[in-house]
Amino acid sequence: MDEQEFFLRKAIGWTLREYSKSRSDVVIDYVEKHSQRLSNLSKREALKILKKQEFI
Repeated sequence: MDEQEFFLRKAIGWTLREYSKSRSDVVIDYVEKHSQRLSNLSKREALKILKKQEFI
């Protein structure tokens, strides 16, 4: 989570985003719990689908 490399931060977000398709509650809880350590990019990517669906 503390990674500074752009593509690794993006990949973290992509992975969470894919998981949010089946377990949105887990992803939301994870992002909230680790919001201090996740980069803004990772959080944005993780929640992208949920925001489009107005889930959050």
